[in-house]
Amino acid sequence: MEKKRGINSFTLHILAMLFMLCDHLWATLFPAQEWLTCIGRLAFPIFAFMIAEGCYYTSNVKKYMQRLFLFAVISEIPFNLIMGSSAIYPFHQNVLWTFLLGLLSIQIIEKAKKKQKQWILLLIICLVLFMDYLLGTISMVDYNAAGILTVLLFYFFRKKTWVSFVAQFAGMYYLNVVMLGDLYYPVTILGHHFEIPQQSFALLALIPIWLYNREQGYHSKWFKYFCYAFYPAHLLILFIIWQWRIR
Repeated sequence: MEKKRGINSFTLHILAMLFMLCDHLWATLFPAQEWLTCIGRLAFPIFAFMIAEGCYYTSNVKKYMQRLFLFAVISEIPFNLIMGSSAIYPFHQNVLWTFLLGLLSIQIIEKAKKKQKQWILLLIICLVLFMDYLLGTISMVDYNAAGILTVLLFYFFRKKTWVSFVAQFAGMYYLNVVMLGDLYYPVTILGHHFEIPQQSFALLALIPIWLYNREQGYHSKWFKYFCYAFYPAHLLILFIIWQWRIR
């Protein structure tokens, strides 16, 4: 069978982990290298896309959510150590909670689709979006409400059509530049001065996402759990090195 052109799921996962590592290297060991966090902006949208995509391919959504919950709990202490230099830091929750809330929202909508009346589905979607905005803000999960809504953006506009591409771009712009665009970088081009929102670099993640060919690529049980374990493991390793360097 001829391979499809583009990027498969395995490659997307590798890219997302590398981008995330760049971001966390900036947050710990290399704070002066701002280009690292600019690259790191691409990680979250790719992960969010893969969470939404995973709903269509997983054989057991319940186990999928259980794995996310388990590693969200495991990741909490390493994440707290990075964010607040303490094992307990209630003011910011790790990104796996964001994905778990996004996945839960998708499942609620999927069940609502089985209802015969269209107005019930529309009502539930509106309620889910409102609750996601509320929960994302109150719980202070990573990327807040915008993070959960990013997962839903890729869920609603999954088809490879121009309408979906435009909707994804517009949604990503609003979520990253309008909702999250609070840090700006001064840039000078040909004598003209501009300010670019740091979070706007996240829109570049649409390039590998649009190149995704919906093929799995290399897959094994160890790699699946490696992807989950990479998040807490690399946070803990970076924190240890970071503390060792500043002492």
